[in-house]
Amino acid sequence: MLDKDERRSIIALINREVVPALGCTEPVAVALATAKSRETLGQFPETIKVLVSGNIYKNGMGAGIPGTGMVGLSIAAALGAVCGSSKDGLEVLKKVNDKNLETARRLVDGKKVDINVKDGTDKLYVESICKIKGQTSRTIISHRHTNIIYVEKNGEAVFRGAMACSGQETPEKRTGLCVAKVFEFADKAPLEEIRFILKGARLNKAVSKEGMTGKYGLKAGITIQKNILRKFIADDLASYAMSLTAAASDARMDGCSLPVMSNSGSGNQGITTFLPVVAVAQKTRAGKEKLVRALILSNLMAIYIKQFTGQLTALCGVLTAATGAACGVCYLLGGNFAKVSGTIKNMAASLTGMICDGAKQGCALKVSAGVSSAVYSALLAMEGSYARHTDGIIDKDVEQTIRNIGELATKGMLETDRQILHTMISK
Repeated sequence: MLDKDERRSIIALINREVVPALGCTEPVAVALATAKSRETLGQFPETIKVLVSGNIYKNGMGAGIPGTGMVGLSIAAALGAVCGSSKDGLEVLKKVNDKNLETARRLVDGKKVDINVKDGTDKLYVESICKIKGQTSRTIISHRHTNIIYVEKNGEAVFRGAMACSGQETPEKRTGLCVAKVFEFADKAPLEEIRFILKGARLNKAVSKEGMTGKYGLKAGITIQKNILRKFIADDLASYAMSLTAAASDARMDGCSLPVMSNSGSGNQGITTFLPVVAVAQKTRAGKEKLVRALILSNLMAIYIKQFTGQLTALCGVLTAATGAACGVCYLLGGNFAKVSGTIKNMAASLTGMICDGAKQGCALKVSAGVSSAVYSALLAMEGSYARHTDGIIDKDVEQTIRNIGELATKGMLETDRQILHTMISK
């Protein structure tokens, strides 16, 4: 049994990685940087220059910005400078209104906002430079969406921070976790210590309900629901979970003004760790305690696996999030540690290789595909069917299987990442 200090450490990790976010987190990181630069400058800037990593650029090109009806990094940067507050973190854009939007539009339309890719940086990198009347401020965010590591005014540093973690540490050492420990915590932690996870379920269910209005994106969620009613699609665990989750992604990626509970710096990943588990709990009429433990398992497993793949790569983050969800679904169905481990192997054999080609409306399709795989991987595991070590990147050891996914994401798909960005910029 984990002792109290270990449980506190794990809870702190969850609270750090599972937080409310308003809008796609890559444009939000840009808005956070420009907000901090404006605060440092002490006045609204005349010009804004933003330098970002290729992965930030890729994930910001097609993402809807809450409350604007617009997409992209330019309007996010302008809004951050106009009305953002750095203390709001991933909810930096919560003060957007018609007046602020009009001011931000003028900056963009007047060619006062410049966005460019900066090579040789961390995969998650934002640098904002704001100027007015000879005054200049600069802010750098690196490694994590809210991790401000440097601020300067008129060439003099006013703040120096640290990277969020050392690249020399293995994920196991950094978090102190392993699959067995994640399962033990979810299964055995005192209920009163982990009940807080239900807030995320409430937030993401509200966004899903909004997505079901049919006003957003590709309408993937409501289309699945309509076809369930038409009896073109079965009203089963997978279809219901897909519709609930895709609807939330529809809304989020098209600029819905409701916050979602994110996971590992991503709103879509938070949607995916929460809503399939909620859907299956509803279908199976699981009790509140079972739901709480399944949600903890889903979110914590996704956090753990994400440590191996990194925050922004060519590998779509739905893999890690949906794998977490699959573990949660397996737990709801009565799965033990062995079956949860088998579920992870099934997911690795299923979704690994799905590319990330930026944040946009089409993410709802990838989310729904991930949810479908999550449910079926869990159902297979409950029957004792696991992907074998002779299958591709799957290893006998579930930990090595996860490490293999991480190697693929961080090393094997580097050229894929470059080609995706080249294709997107060249359109």
